[in-house]
Amino acid sequence: MASVIPEQKKIGMVSLGCPKALVDSERILTKLRADGYAMSADYAGADVVLVNTCGFLDSAKEESLAAIGEAIAENGRVIVTGCMGNEAELIRAKFPAVLAVTGAHQYEAVVEAVHEAAPPSQGPYIDLVPQPDIKLTPRHYSYLKISEGCNHACAFCIIPQLRGKLASRRIDAVLREAEKLVAAGTKELLVISQDTSAYGVDVRHEERQWQGRTIRTHMTDLARELGALRTPAGEQPWVRLHYVYPYPHVDAVIPLMAEGIVTPYLDIPFQHASPRVLKAMKRPANEAKVLERLREWRRICPDITIRSSFVVGFPGEAEEDFQYLLDWLEEAQLDRVGAFRFEPVQGAAANDLADPVPEEVKEERYARIMERTAAISAAKLAAKVGPTIQVIIDEVGEPDEDGDIGATGRSKADAPEIDGAVYLRNVPATLAPGDFVMATIEEADAHDLYGVIV
Repeated sequence: MASVIPEQKKIGMVSLGCPKALVDSERILTKLRADGYAMSADYAGADVVLVNTCGFLDSAKEESLAAIGEAIAENGRVIVTGCMGNEAELIRAKFPAVLAVTGAHQYEAVVEAVHEAAPPSQGPYIDLVPQPDIKLTPRHYSYLKISEGCNHACAFCIIPQLRGKLASRRIDAVLREAEKLVAAGTKELLVISQDTSAYGVDVRHEERQWQGRTIRTHMTDLARELGALRTPAGEQPWVRLHYVYPYPHVDAVIPLMAEGIVTPYLDIPFQHASPRVLKAMKRPANEAKVLERLREWRRICPDITIRSSFVVGFPGEAEEDFQYLLDWLEEAQLDRVGAFRFEPVQGAAANDLADPVPEEVKEERYARIMERTAAISAAKLAAKVGPTIQVIIDEVGEPDEDGDIGATGRSKADAPEIDGAVYLRNVPATLAPGDFVMATIEEADAHDLYGVIV
């Protein structure tokens, strides 16, 4: 008599927050699928729903709590993980029906909770079938997390409380994962952590063997090795560095960008420019030296793109501090800028600082900084009209009434989800996401480029 294979238990996932949390979700789902679970695209089909929460800002916590409430209402069987996991009492008080609560990157605890809530039903022979890793991003780009935690004590941040001190992954393990991703179709590696520049500090930049060579656990060595990877078709993937603090050794990465080894893009969280505000934030206050280094980086690699984020309305930020920031931005001429209104976070030292900035002043300063940086961005993008640039395709549209097809892509200056886009007209029907093309730029606005494939 033939045996009947039991139906797979199904897992739903709601993933909130930053790319680092998205990587956590991918790892959790990959492990669960290896244990015999299937994935559910909706609440109704799931035996249990995982909610990976964000707890960085109070507004993010509210979003996380709303997601938990929706999952409870729609499914009823919910496990909570992620950065809000350290507030288990709050979550359980609001949602007593939650099955389990675990903290950030506690993969084993999450999997154990799923096993308890919905024991896997597949047999041992099914479990032996190898499965590829689950990705929650498009096939052509992947986030590569190189460390957990952070050693900084910024006054506005509770990340060390949520994710602990810096813990770097072994560099050979990181490179093995990157090699596997590129072999599977990744055309762009987005290197992420809480502090990419500090990679390896906790292990004293220990050396490891990789493909017969000795390499250090260090950002520069990592960047060089990632830049040497090639796709099965022989293409060089883009390597994009995020969350880079401007330590002195970052200077050594710029020549790699000039040589075409690493994508000429740095995401640096400056947060402010006023020495007084930076001191209150407990961040380095060497804004003049930063300007000198920016000039030197651009001399070495004229194509480099610098993206950053800034906080407006930090407690004690006077009008002269904010004006200092605007003047600094005018001189720095950063390519991509994001701004955030200061928001108290439970447990952050900044909550105890004097002279909170009124909400209406925050809004007014936010509008001013966005207007100033949009003007800088518009001028920089206008200078790109005419030349031909490399573009990676993210999405290809359907033919319009005339049969023309449009596509959306990004230049090397654009990280997915946070920067601008390159909109292309009259693309061939054979074009697909992940393709590299050369495009002539015909128009620009404050954020995006418009062009046609050469």
